[in-house]
Amino acid sequence: MADQGVDTSRRRMLTATASVIGAVGVVTAIWPFGASMKPSARAQAAGAPVEVDIGKMQPGQLMTVEWRGRPVWLIRRTEAMLGTLDDQNDKLRDPESLAEDQQPDFAKNKYRSIKPEVLVLIGICTHLGCSPTFRPNPGDAEMSANWEGGFFCPCHGSRFDMSGRVFKNVPAPSNLVVPPYRFVSDNRILIGETQEGEAA
Repeated sequence: MADQGVDTSRRRMLTATASVIGAVGVVTAIWPFGASMKPSARAQAAGAPVEVDIGKMQPGQLMTVEWRGRPVWLIRRTEAMLGTLDDQNDKLRDPESLAEDQQPDFAKNKYRSIKPEVLVLIGICTHLGCSPTFRPNPGDAEMSANWEGGFFCPCHGSRFDMSGRVFKNVPAPSNLVVPPYRFVSDNRILIGETQEGEAA
């Protein structure tokens, strides 16, 4: 039977229109799902580098800031604090900071920092994620007579020296982590970027 009375051009136009409307409907339905997969402005800001002014920090003082939801410690070490770093090498698990993922290349030294007097660490114990306490005073009565200052994790007893290097025979398996950072000026640090300006 012939296609008598059938307008094929109209049929093609209706098919094309229905296809376009269907495609628009699919895109409209999928759009919110695609948009929800993009990080929110708050999430993007949480991962952004953080600039810190350390100009008013006193020798021996610890300052805490937040970067990517984690506490970051900045410590202005005294000459006495720096003087203890060589005394304990035989008691430390990784005194040379050789573990690749513990610090950027520029911090693979006994100071674990760019400038010896300024230490930057993520304040989370490498054992089970507790936050150690800052115990800078040598001979601290709550520590031991041979304590030379550093960090103590009250959760399971891990100890770290004034560079965040872990002692032997404690639960923590590795040194405290040094985040990527760089000096913007003498007294301003940008946490979250390396010296080359690459974001972490």
